Amino acid sequence: MTTYTPIDASFGAVVTDIDLCALSDLEFAELHAEWLNHALLVFPGQFLTNDEQIAFARRFGELELELAAISNVLRDGSVRAPEDSDGVIQILKGNMDWHCDSTYMPVQAKGAVFTAHVVPDEGGETGWADLRAGFDHLHDDLKQQVSELSAFHSLYHSQAKAGFSPKAGDGYRGYGFHDQKPPLRPLVKSHPETGRKSLLIGRHAYGIPGMTPEASEKLLDELLQEVCQPPRVYHHRWREGDAVLWDNRCLLHRACPWNMAKPRVMYHSRIAGDQASEFAGPE
Repeated sequence: MTTYTPIDASFGAVVTDIDLCALSDLEFAELHAEWLNHALLVFPGQFLTNDEQIAFARRFGELELELAAISNVLRDGSVRAPEDSDGVIQILKGNMDWHCDSTYMPVQAKGAVFTAHVVPDEGGETGWADLRAGFDHLHDDLKQQVSELSAFHSLYHSQAKAGFSPKAGDGYRGYGFHDQKPPLRPLVKSHPETGRKSLLIGRHAYGIPGMTPEASEKLLDELLQEVCQPPRVYHHRWREGDAVLWDNRCLLHRACPWNMAKPRVMYHSRIAGDQASEFAGPE
């Protein structure tokens, strides 16, 4: 029988005795309900093939990205030099800051499936932070304040803040670096399936209308610090074969540093957000 064991945090569960490739409709319905409840599900030792990962992710809806290698390994098997400044290395390093996926796109992603294929001996964990519990923890006056505010989201902004800029020909040059105006998203959103309120912040957020850039950055940083404290954070130490499913509508995530001379190969399938709840246009 499948077991869901809560993680020692405000969210998350480790799921055992489950075959993600052979879920009945009833078993999937149970898993989906547990996902909405816990927001993060960890499946040790699944060893999904790429096709199996895509098929599992598709059960949650259309995919924004079928499969993307989050990797510092080149096609010939060699490891990218850590000092390289191409777009892949820039994104890998930028993603070491807390973020939600695709908030810089018109439609924010619903969730993601992530699998570990090659992991370093030390470092390289992935962290998640609970934006629901973070909002709940705010004092009432601050809850009221942020509930009336919005922020722009831009990959140009977040990468520039991290000291990087896109270059023609880079592997990640196109996705996210679009010519549209940055979407304006509320700082507080209600989950479309559970109704629970959460913050919407992270490295892509900036420029709260009605505030100076300095005041906006200060508030966003304070909110981020508030969210990313125990028991609202969990860092997963990967083992090869692990799979993880998370709800991008209410969790931040980040990669942790590792010796980038060592290979790390992960695969990411991104579940598309629902237009009705996740669309945001420019101001």
